[in-house]
Amino acid sequence: MNITLTSVFVDDQEKALRFYTDVLGFVVKNDVPMGEHRWLTVVSPDQPDGVELVLEPDEHPAARAYKQGLVADGIPYNSFSVTDVQAEYDRLTALGVRFTQPPTQMGPVTTAVLDDTCGNLLQIAAT
Repeated sequence: MNITLTSVFVDDQEKALRFYTDVLGFVVKNDVPMGEHRWLTVVSPDQPDGVELVLEPDEHPAARAYKQGLVADGIPYNSFSVTDVQAEYDRLTALGVRFTQPPTQMGPVTTAVLDDTCGNLLQIAAT
């Protein structure tokens, strides 16, 4: 069994697409119109056939409440691995990304938490 898809609920697919590609550096894998919304997935440019991240509309009231609860408690929705958290923090900060937690060492892992501008907190981590 393998993970092929995971998702993040976003409040605006177009805004999310710009943030996840132009800022975070992911690339579009699928962009299929589906009425009011799109089947929109991104992947790491280093793993174009790897796990796809669905930029999923948060239209369902439970999704919005879930997102709001996580943000209120400071809990990241997803975690992405990076080689160097400090370097990625510096790069993203220069692009105007807002962090809620600067790089922090937690035993063998360093993490930082950022705002994706679409209603979520995301963690970057390196071991």
